[in-house]
Amino acid sequence: MGNTRLRYTRSSFFYGYLTPGVKWLLISNVAVFLLTYPPLVGSALKHNATVLFGLYPEGAVHNLMIWQVGTYLFLHDGISHVLFNMLALWMFGSMLEQDWGTRRFLKYYFLCGIAAGLCVLAANVAVGDWVRPTIGASGAIFGLLLAFGVLYPNQTVLMNFLFPIKAKYMVMIYAAIELLMTLGPNTGVSTVAHLGGMAFGYAYLKGRWPQWSLADARSAYHQWRLQRAKRKFQVYMRKHGKGGGPWVN
Repeated sequence: MGNTRLRYTRSSFFYGYLTPGVKWLLISNVAVFLLTYPPLVGSALKHNATVLFGLYPEGAVHNLMIWQVGTYLFLHDGISHVLFNMLALWMFGSMLEQDWGTRRFLKYYFLCGIAAGLCVLAANVAVGDWVRPTIGASGAIFGLLLAFGVLYPNQTVLMNFLFPIKAKYMVMIYAAIELLMTLGPNTGVSTVAHLGGMAFGYAYLKGRWPQWSLADARSAYHQWRLQRAKRKFQVYMRKHGKGGGPWVN
């Protein structure tokens, strides 16, 4: 990964330190939850928010509401749903952000969440379910869990916030549970999103992805324009009978 700080193991990851990206995600998720919590704002507003910002094929595919692949991460169904997701975000995200930096951490978080959402869309379309909405940050959270297990495999963590276990074993257990739940009866939990977030996270961390920035894109664009202008000039010179000799520079 090119970061030597990832090579050692900490004895504990409870620092009491809230990193900026994690703090921003916590505040955003809790704020959206309160603004759409039926006992506070009524069930109609929660329903409308889910239709507009939850993820479902009818909206994202048929109606081109493509923002749903990102906005669904901020909606949650109940207090326990948002509570456990935010606890996991704090527990596993803080150390990752400290080592990666805020920009890279947030990029990974949202990429995992979007990839999980695309997996859900594909699965729902495949079975003909166009109207069932998916909400919650669990796809991105499972991506963080996977990254934590890959980068800090021997770190002791609390599975289900109760049982101490090495991170690599916790990831394996969660992946196996999610896979078994996917093959079992429908429980209302989107295990496809969980597995999709984990699968994308693993591919992202283990693969060799080109690191392009805006400056790189601009440089490539200018190079393309320069080459195009050069070809046009060469064509012009040949048309005017001046293309017989070699180019010199």
